[in-house]
Amino acid sequence: MILVLWDIDRTLLYTGDIDRRVYRESFTDVVGRPPTALPARGTGVTMPLAVRELLSVNDVPATQIDRFASRIIDQLPRRLEGYRALIASEGIVLPGAVYALRAVRGAELLIPTVVTGNLRGSAEVKLSALGLIDHLDTGIGGYASDDAHRPALVGIAQRRAAGAHGGRFQRDNTVIVGDSLEDVRTGLEGGARIVAVASGTASADELRDAGADHVLADLTGTSEVLRAIHRLGSRRPKPRCRS
Repeated sequence: MILVLWDIDRTLLYTGDIDRRVYRESFTDVVGRPPTALPARGTGVTMPLAVRELLSVNDVPATQIDRFASRIIDQLPRRLEGYRALIASEGIVLPGAVYALRAVRGAELLIPTVVTGNLRGSAEVKLSALGLIDHLDTGIGGYASDDAHRPALVGIAQRRAAGAHGGRFQRDNTVIVGDSLEDVRTGLEGGARIVAVASGTASADELRDAGADHVLADLTGTSEVLRAIHRLGSRRPKPRCRS
């Protein structure tokens, strides 16, 4: 079996400025004033880290960051739910994403789920609003609500998949499909091969230089997506040399 870990934002879908609206509203509610700066776009960092950055760059005292961050994080999925209709009408499913998801879901021995910087509630709002959630087993994914350190989410998903399907999942049978340099780092440090998609803010060359195992321009070549996943997820570790 091969565990396939899909990133969400800018890999499968794009919701424009809706996340940033939610950050702005939550910050204003918790801190009592609107932010003057918002998290950088398309970096792939987890929501808890983005919230801490949001507080820091808006001059919230260090002694208050932990408390305010916890309160903001608690609000994010609920506030995003309030934008479900807008996501459904204005959000974009990226080219090829539906066919790629459908093909992976239908392939024998491929287990599709997510590893994402979104909190689980936020991830499920986006995926369900845009009709993608049925192609994924979200119950075994890794989310920012599990751990703010994104590479740790690979191991979380691997353990959940092993519990649900048996077997053992490690680098040689786990493949991340994602668009950001953070997705590449997550695979390298967390224990997965990486199919990088140049549909986000990082170029194909940047993704390749960062260490991606395979780079695609987009997801429109369904057969190429499947070939890359099968090739990378079927690698066997090199035997150790005996001294």
